[in-house]
Amino acid sequence: MRAVFLLLLIVQGGVVAPAIAEQICDTGRYPLSSPTDRFNDNGDGTVTDVVAQLMWMRCSVGQTWSGGTCLGEAAAYGWEAAQEVASALNANGSRFFNDWRIPKLRELAMIAERQCENPRINLTVFPNTPPSLFWTDSLRPGEGFEGFAYALSFGPEGVEHSAKTERHEVRLVRTAP
Repeated sequence: MRAVFLLLLIVQGGVVAPAIAEQICDTGRYPLSSPTDRFNDNGDGTVTDVVAQLMWMRCSVGQTWSGGTCLGEAAAYGWEAAQEVASALNANGSRFFNDWRIPKLRELAMIAERQCENPRINLTVFPNTPPSLFWTDSLRPGEGFEGFAYALSFGPEGVEHSAKTERHEVRLVRTAP
């Protein structure tokens, strides 16, 4: 059964704002593709995917891990700036390791939850993830595409090749020890 989402408008302080619909997961015909038990909670705002042997930050860059959830808004960056964010985080060692990176397309696709919509990700493991495009480190091959990289959406868009100047969210990963 496929869910249909409606954009609801609510009035807040005299301003009309969109209301985000809740996530819907359909497990009636197929099991979850990214189940919670596939991830070990490291207790520090990271999880380890025991199948892929990758450690993920639970929050999108720009959010803060606090009280078992991700607080704040995910920040959007151009592709080059996203690479610089990962480098800066590694340089100051603020997240316990110095080898965080932008994931490859294949890696980011592994945490997409194909049985859910709005967003297409396991919100127990990756709380408050926006249903939007996230950068990957995978470049668009071919002549004339030097300025493009792939982005994966946890919304309805799927995979897109985007100009590196476009701004998308970022989730960092590292190879698990």
